[in-house]
Amino acid sequence: MAVGGIIVRVEHISIFDGHNDTLLNLLLRRRGGGRSFFEKSDVGHLDLPRALEGGFGGGFFACFAPPNPKAGWTEEAALTVTATGYEVSGSPPLDPDYAGGFADAMTKLLFRLEGESDGQLKVVRTAAEIDGCIDDGTLAAILHFEGAENLGADPGALEEVYERGLRSLGLVWSRPNDYAHGVPFRFPSSPDTGPGLTEAGRELVRECNRLGVLIDLSHLNERGFWDVAGLSEAPLVATHSNAHALCHSSRNLTDRQLDAIRDSDGMVGVNFAVSFLREDGNDDADTPLGTVVRHVDYLVERVGIDRVGFGSDFDGAKVPAAIGDASGLPNLLAALRERGYGEAELQKLAHGNWLRVLRLTWGG
Repeated sequence: MAVGGIIVRVEHISIFDGHNDTLLNLLLRRRGGGRSFFEKSDVGHLDLPRALEGGFGGGFFACFAPPNPKAGWTEEAALTVTATGYEVSGSPPLDPDYAGGFADAMTKLLFRLEGESDGQLKVVRTAAEIDGCIDDGTLAAILHFEGAENLGADPGALEEVYERGLRSLGLVWSRPNDYAHGVPFRFPSSPDTGPGLTEAGRELVRECNRLGVLIDLSHLNERGFWDVAGLSEAPLVATHSNAHALCHSSRNLTDRQLDAIRDSDGMVGVNFAVSFLREDGNDDADTPLGTVVRHVDYLVERVGIDRVGFGSDFDGAKVPAAIGDASGLPNLLAALRERGYGEAELQKLAHGNWLRVLRLTWGG
Protein backbone atom coordinates (compact mmCIF):
# COMPACT_ATOMS: atom_id res chain seq x y z
CA MET A 1 0.00 0.00 0.00
CA ALA A 2 1.10 3.63 -0.48
CA VAL A 3 1.56 6.04 2.41
CA GLY A 4 2.69 9.60 1.70
CA GLY A 5 3.82 8.60 -1.77
CA ILE A 6 6.05 5.79 -0.44
CA ILE A 7 5.13 2.16 -0.97
CA VAL A 8 5.10 0.47 2.43
CA ARG A 9 6.01 -3.20 2.40
CA VAL A 10 3.55 -5.84 3.48
CA GLU A 11 6.20 -8.59 3.42
CA HIS A 12 6.61 -9.55 7.07
CA ILE A 13 10.15 -10.91 6.88
CA SER A 14 12.82 -8.28 7.43
CA ILE A 15 16.10 -8.84 5.56
CA PHE A 16 19.42 -8.01 7.18
CA ASP A 17 22.15 -7.92 4.56
CA GLY A 18 25.86 -8.73 4.70
CA HIS A 19 27.23 -6.10 2.34
CA ASN A 20 26.44 -2.93 0.40
CA ASP A 21 28.54 -0.16 -1.17
CA THR A 22 25.87 2.50 -0.86
CA LEU A 23 28.03 4.94 1.13
CA LEU A 24 30.60 5.18 -1.69
CA ASN A 25 27.84 5.49 -4.28
CA LEU A 26 26.20 8.31 -2.32
CA LEU A 27 29.52 10.04 -1.61
CA LEU A 28 30.69 10.09 -5.22
CA ARG A 29 27.28 11.19 -6.49
CA ARG A 30 26.97 13.84 -3.77
CA ARG A 31 30.27 15.33 -4.92
CA GLY A 32 28.85 15.49 -8.43
CA GLY A 33 25.36 16.68 -7.57
CA GLY A 34 24.31 13.42 -6.04
CA ARG A 35 21.23 11.53 -5.03
CA SER A 36 19.57 11.49 -1.63
CA PHE A 37 19.34 8.38 0.52
CA PHE A 38 15.91 9.60 1.62
CA GLU A 39 14.37 9.92 -1.84
CA LYS A 40 13.49 7.06 -4.15
CA SER A 41 15.84 6.94 -7.11
CA ASP A 42 16.32 4.91 -10.25
CA VAL A 43 20.09 5.19 -9.65
CA GLY A 44 21.89 2.45 -7.76
CA HIS A 45 20.21 -0.21 -5.65
CA LEU A 46 19.49 1.14 -2.19
CA ASP A 47 17.77 4.13 -0.60
CA LEU A 48 15.31 4.39 2.27
CA PRO A 49 12.09 4.26 0.18
CA ARG A 50 13.29 1.17 -1.72
CA ALA A 51 14.45 -0.41 1.54
CA LEU A 52 10.97 0.05 3.02
CA GLU A 53 9.36 -1.29 -0.13
CA GLY A 54 11.51 -4.42 -0.22
CA GLY A 55 11.74 -5.26 3.48
CA PHE A 56 15.44 -4.36 3.67
CA GLY A 57 15.87 -3.95 7.42
CA GLY A 58 19.57 -3.05 7.43
CA GLY A 59 23.01 -4.49 6.99
CA PHE A 60 26.74 -3.94 6.76
CA PHE A 61 27.43 -0.50 5.22
CA ALA A 62 30.91 -0.66 3.73
CA CYS A 63 33.52 2.09 3.71
CA PHE A 64 35.60 1.30 0.62
CA ALA A 65 38.35 3.40 -0.95
CA PRO A 66 38.34 3.04 -4.73
CA PRO A 67 41.61 2.85 -6.67
CA ASN A 68 43.49 6.14 -6.72
CA PRO A 69 43.14 7.70 -10.20
CA LYS A 70 46.68 9.10 -9.85
CA ALA A 71 48.01 5.53 -9.88
CA GLY A 72 46.74 5.10 -13.44
CA TRP A 73 45.02 1.76 -12.72
CA THR A 74 41.43 1.16 -13.75
CA GLU A 75 39.48 -2.08 -13.65
CA GLU A 76 38.41 -1.58 -17.25
CA ALA A 77 41.99 -1.19 -18.52
CA ALA A 78 43.17 -4.14 -16.38
CA LEU A 79 40.48 -6.50 -17.71
CA THR A 80 41.48 -9.24 -20.12
CA VAL A 81 38.71 -11.37 -21.61
CA THR A 82 39.57 -14.81 -22.96
CA ALA A 83 37.62 -17.53 -24.72
CA THR A 84 37.00 -19.24 -21.38
CA GLY A 85 36.73 -16.36 -18.91
CA TYR A 86 38.40 -13.17 -17.71
CA GLU A 87 41.17 -11.78 -15.52
CA VAL A 88 41.60 -8.37 -13.91
CA SER A 89 45.29 -7.76 -13.31
CA GLY A 90 46.13 -6.80 -9.76
CA SER A 91 45.05 -3.48 -8.31
CA PRO A 92 48.02 -1.67 -6.73
CA PRO A 93 48.17 -0.98 -2.97
CA LEU A 94 46.66 2.25 -1.70
CA ASP A 95 48.40 5.00 0.19
CA PRO A 96 47.04 4.90 3.77
CA ASP A 97 46.35 8.64 3.81
CA TYR A 98 44.30 8.39 0.62
CA ALA A 99 42.39 5.39 2.00
CA GLY A 100 41.93 7.13 5.33
CA GLY A 101 40.36 10.14 3.66
CA PHE A 102 37.69 7.97 2.06
CA ALA A 103 37.08 6.00 5.27
CA ASP A 104 36.64 9.21 7.26
CA ALA A 105 34.32 10.73 4.65
CA MET A 106 32.09 7.65 4.48
CA THR A 107 32.05 7.20 8.26
CA LYS A 108 30.93 10.82 8.65
CA LEU A 109 28.35 10.31 5.91
CA LEU A 110 26.83 7.31 7.68
CA PHE A 111 26.50 9.20 10.95
CA ARG A 112 25.13 12.20 9.05
CA LEU A 113 22.45 9.96 7.54
CA GLU A 114 21.62 8.72 11.03
CA GLY A 115 21.25 12.28 12.26
CA GLU A 116 19.12 13.36 9.30
CA SER A 117 16.89 10.28 9.31
CA ASP A 118 14.45 11.40 12.02
CA GLY A 119 14.94 8.06 13.75
CA GLN A 120 14.53 5.95 10.61
CA LEU A 121 18.20 4.81 10.52
CA LYS A 122 20.40 3.77 13.42
CA VAL A 123 24.12 2.90 13.44
CA VAL A 124 24.19 -0.25 15.56
CA ARG A 125 26.91 -1.64 17.80
CA THR A 126 25.17 -4.63 19.39
CA ALA A 127 22.97 -7.51 18.24
CA ALA A 128 20.32 -6.34 20.71
CA GLU A 129 20.15 -3.00 18.89
CA ILE A 130 19.60 -4.83 15.59
CA ASP A 131 16.82 -6.86 17.23
CA GLY A 132 15.19 -3.65 18.37
CA CYS A 133 15.50 -2.07 14.93
CA ILE A 134 13.87 -5.08 13.28
CA ASP A 135 11.04 -4.95 15.81
CA ASP A 136 10.28 -1.26 15.29
CA GLY A 137 11.09 -0.94 11.59
CA THR A 138 14.24 1.18 11.96
CA LEU A 139 16.96 0.61 9.36
CA ALA A 140 19.98 -0.88 11.18
CA ALA A 141 23.45 -0.03 9.82
CA ILE A 142 26.73 -1.68 10.81
CA LEU A 143 29.84 0.42 10.13
CA HIS A 144 32.18 -1.83 8.11
CA PHE A 145 35.60 -1.14 6.59
CA GLU A 146 36.25 -3.04 3.35
CA GLY A 147 40.05 -3.12 3.50
CA ALA A 148 42.29 -2.06 6.39
CA GLU A 149 44.50 0.32 4.40
CA ASN A 150 43.29 3.35 6.32
CA LEU A 151 44.74 1.92 9.55
CA GLY A 152 48.25 2.37 8.18
CA ALA A 153 50.72 -0.27 9.29
CA ASP A 154 49.66 -0.22 12.95
CA PRO A 155 47.07 -2.82 14.02
CA GLY A 156 46.64 -0.85 17.24
CA ALA A 157 44.86 1.87 15.24
CA LEU A 158 41.82 -0.42 15.17
CA GLU A 159 40.85 0.57 18.71
CA GLU A 160 40.28 4.21 17.76
CA VAL A 161 37.87 3.36 14.94
CA TYR A 162 36.19 0.80 17.18
CA GLU A 163 35.44 3.60 19.61
CA ARG A 164 33.89 5.53 16.72
CA GLY A 165 31.53 2.62 16.04
CA LEU A 166 33.33 0.19 13.72
CA ARG A 167 32.11 -3.37 14.29
CA SER A 168 33.21 -5.22 11.14
CA LEU A 169 36.44 -5.26 9.14
CA GLY A 170 37.48 -6.84 5.88
CA LEU A 171 41.26 -7.19 6.09
CA VAL A 172 41.52 -6.54 2.34
CA TRP A 173 39.67 -5.71 -0.81
CA SER A 174 41.01 -7.41 -3.95
CA ARG A 175 44.47 -5.87 -3.65
CA PRO A 176 47.44 -6.20 -1.25
CA ASN A 177 47.99 -4.07 1.82
CA ASP A 178 50.14 -4.13 4.97
CA TYR A 179 48.04 -6.95 6.43
CA ALA A 180 47.14 -9.43 3.72
CA HIS A 181 46.66 -10.11 0.02
CA GLY A 182 43.31 -9.71 -1.66
CA VAL A 183 42.21 -12.19 -4.27
CA PRO A 184 42.26 -10.72 -7.80
CA PHE A 185 39.16 -11.06 -9.97
CA ARG A 186 39.62 -14.11 -12.20
CA PHE A 187 37.40 -16.70 -13.84
CA PRO A 188 37.96 -19.58 -13.88
CA SER A 189 40.40 -19.55 -10.99
CA SER A 190 41.14 -20.97 -7.59
CA PRO A 191 41.14 -18.47 -4.69
CA ASP A 192 44.68 -19.68 -3.92
CA THR A 193 46.36 -16.69 -5.58
CA GLY A 194 49.20 -15.56 -3.32
CA PRO A 195 50.80 -15.43 0.13
CA GLY A 196 49.01 -15.36 3.46
CA LEU A 197 48.82 -12.80 6.25
CA THR A 198 51.74 -10.60 7.15
CA GLU A 199 52.86 -10.45 10.78
CA ALA A 200 50.90 -7.20 11.10
CA GLY A 201 47.91 -9.04 9.68
CA ARG A 202 48.18 -11.70 12.34
CA GLU A 203 48.28 -9.02 15.01
CA LEU A 204 45.24 -7.32 13.46
CA VAL A 205 43.29 -10.59 13.71
CA ARG A 206 44.16 -10.76 17.41
CA GLU A 207 43.04 -7.14 17.86
CA CYS A 208 39.72 -7.89 16.16
CA ASN A 209 39.19 -10.82 18.53
CA ARG A 210 40.11 -8.71 21.57
CA LEU A 211 37.72 -5.90 20.68
CA GLY A 212 34.95 -8.07 19.26
CA VAL A 213 35.19 -6.84 15.66
CA LEU A 214 33.83 -9.23 13.02
CA ILE A 215 36.51 -10.31 10.52
CA ASP A 216 35.14 -10.46 6.99
CA LEU A 217 36.90 -13.08 4.85
CA SER A 218 35.36 -12.03 1.52
CA HIS A 219 38.08 -10.73 -0.87
CA LEU A 220 40.84 -12.48 1.13
CA ASN A 221 42.89 -15.05 -0.77
CA GLU A 222 42.87 -18.69 0.33
CA ARG A 223 46.17 -18.72 2.21
CA GLY A 224 45.06 -15.68 4.14
CA PHE A 225 41.77 -17.43 4.87
CA TRP A 226 43.59 -20.37 6.40
CA ASP A 227 45.85 -18.09 8.43
CA VAL A 228 42.77 -16.40 9.92
CA ALA A 229 41.14 -19.79 10.52
CA GLY A 230 44.20 -20.90 12.49
CA LEU A 231 44.36 -17.72 14.56
CA SER A 232 40.88 -16.39 15.15
CA GLU A 233 38.79 -17.34 18.17
CA ALA A 234 35.62 -16.02 16.50
CA PRO A 235 33.32 -17.67 13.96
CA LEU A 236 34.61 -17.47 10.38
CA VAL A 237 32.42 -15.18 8.27
CA ALA A 238 32.36 -14.32 4.58
CA THR A 239 29.83 -11.52 4.29
CA HIS A 240 29.40 -11.60 0.48
CA SER A 241 30.77 -14.72 -1.22
CA ASN A 242 29.38 -17.75 -3.04
CA ALA A 243 30.13 -21.42 -3.73
CA HIS A 244 33.19 -22.05 -5.89
CA ALA A 245 31.80 -25.48 -6.84
CA LEU A 246 28.96 -23.71 -8.72
CA CYS A 247 30.89 -20.72 -10.11
CA HIS A 248 34.66 -21.04 -10.46
CA SER A 249 35.40 -17.40 -9.62
CA SER A 250 38.47 -16.61 -7.53
CA ARG A 251 36.10 -14.64 -5.25
CA ASN A 252 34.11 -17.71 -4.24
CA LEU A 253 34.68 -20.25 -1.47
CA THR A 254 35.90 -23.80 -1.97
CA ASP A 255 34.19 -26.73 -0.26
CA ARG A 256 37.13 -27.00 2.14
CA GLN A 257 36.73 -23.34 3.11
CA LEU A 258 33.00 -23.83 3.56
CA ASP A 259 33.65 -26.80 5.83
CA ALA A 260 35.92 -24.63 7.99
CA ILE A 261 33.20 -21.96 8.21
CA ARG A 262 30.71 -24.64 9.24
CA ASP A 263 33.04 -26.08 11.86
CA SER A 264 33.63 -22.61 13.39
CA ASP A 265 29.85 -21.97 13.55
CA GLY A 266 30.30 -19.03 11.19
CA MET A 267 28.31 -18.12 8.10
CA VAL A 268 28.25 -17.02 4.46
CA GLY A 269 26.24 -14.18 2.93
CA VAL A 270 25.16 -15.07 -0.62
CA ASN A 271 26.45 -12.41 -3.04
CA PHE A 272 24.00 -11.26 -5.73
CA ALA A 273 26.79 -10.26 -8.17
CA VAL A 274 25.89 -12.18 -11.31
CA SER A 275 29.51 -12.93 -12.25
CA PHE A 276 29.93 -14.74 -8.90
CA LEU A 277 26.66 -16.64 -9.35
CA ARG A 278 26.67 -17.87 -12.92
CA GLU A 279 28.29 -21.13 -13.96
CA ASP A 280 29.77 -19.33 -16.99
CA GLY A 281 31.02 -16.33 -14.96
CA ASN A 282 29.32 -13.87 -17.32
CA ASP A 283 28.37 -10.39 -16.12
CA ASP A 284 24.81 -10.71 -17.37
CA ALA A 285 21.85 -9.22 -15.50
CA ASP A 286 19.56 -11.64 -17.32
CA THR A 287 20.33 -14.22 -14.64
CA PRO A 288 17.32 -16.09 -13.25
CA LEU A 289 16.49 -16.13 -9.55
CA GLY A 290 16.98 -19.88 -9.70
CA THR A 291 20.72 -19.24 -9.98
CA VAL A 292 20.70 -17.42 -6.63
CA VAL A 293 18.53 -20.15 -5.12
CA ARG A 294 20.98 -22.77 -6.40
CA HIS A 295 23.79 -21.16 -4.37
CA VAL A 296 21.55 -20.91 -1.30
CA ASP A 297 20.68 -24.60 -1.66
CA TYR A 298 24.32 -25.61 -2.04
CA LEU A 299 25.49 -23.57 0.93
CA VAL A 300 22.65 -24.75 3.16
CA GLU A 301 23.52 -28.33 2.28
CA ARG A 302 27.23 -27.74 2.96
CA VAL A 303 27.24 -25.53 6.07
CA GLY A 304 23.69 -25.87 7.43
CA ILE A 305 20.54 -23.77 7.47
CA ASP A 306 21.83 -21.79 10.49
CA ARG A 307 24.93 -20.51 8.65
CA VAL A 308 23.65 -18.92 5.44
CA GLY A 309 22.29 -15.43 4.80
CA PHE A 310 22.37 -12.74 2.16
CA GLY A 311 25.28 -10.44 1.21
CA SER A 312 23.78 -8.54 -1.71
CA ASP A 313 26.68 -6.29 -2.81
CA PHE A 314 24.03 -3.65 -3.60
CA ASP A 315 25.53 -0.54 -5.20
CA GLY A 316 28.77 -2.43 -5.83
CA ALA A 317 27.86 -5.06 -8.43
CA LYS A 318 25.48 -6.00 -11.24
CA VAL A 319 22.62 -8.02 -9.71
CA PRO A 320 19.95 -10.17 -11.39
CA ALA A 321 17.28 -8.09 -13.09
CA ALA A 322 14.67 -10.21 -11.30
CA ILE A 323 15.87 -8.57 -8.05
CA GLY A 324 16.85 -5.24 -9.59
CA ASP A 325 17.37 -3.33 -6.34
CA ALA A 326 16.36 -3.48 -2.69
CA SER A 327 12.68 -3.20 -3.58
CA GLY A 328 12.92 -6.55 -5.38
CA LEU A 329 14.01 -8.62 -2.38
CA PRO A 330 10.51 -10.11 -1.90
CA ASN A 331 10.98 -11.75 -5.31
CA LEU A 332 13.91 -13.71 -3.92
CA LEU A 333 11.96 -14.73 -0.82
CA ALA A 334 9.12 -15.89 -3.08
CA ALA A 335 11.55 -17.99 -5.14
CA LEU A 336 12.90 -19.58 -1.97
CA ARG A 337 9.37 -20.32 -0.75
CA GLU A 338 8.60 -21.94 -4.07
CA ARG A 339 11.76 -24.01 -3.67
CA GLY A 340 10.35 -25.35 -0.40
CA TYR A 341 11.87 -23.18 2.32
CA GLY A 342 9.43 -22.71 5.19
CA GLU A 343 8.81 -19.53 7.16
CA ALA A 344 11.16 -20.47 10.02
CA GLU A 345 13.94 -21.23 7.54
CA LEU A 346 13.33 -17.97 5.68
CA GLN A 347 13.54 -16.04 8.95
CA LYS A 348 16.97 -17.57 9.54
CA LEU A 349 18.19 -16.80 6.03
CA ALA A 350 16.77 -13.29 6.08
CA HIS A 351 18.16 -12.07 9.40
CA GLY A 352 18.21 -14.69 12.15
CA ASN A 353 21.56 -16.16 11.17
CA TRP A 354 23.25 -12.77 11.02
CA LEU A 355 21.98 -11.99 14.51
CA ARG A 356 23.23 -15.35 15.76
CA VAL A 357 26.77 -14.93 14.42
CA LEU A 358 26.99 -11.31 15.55
CA ARG A 359 26.04 -12.30 19.10
CA LEU A 360 28.79 -14.91 19.03
CA THR A 361 31.31 -12.41 17.68
CA TRP A 362 30.37 -9.24 19.53
CA GLY A 363 29.16 -10.84 22.75
CA GLY A 364 25.82 -10.21 24.40
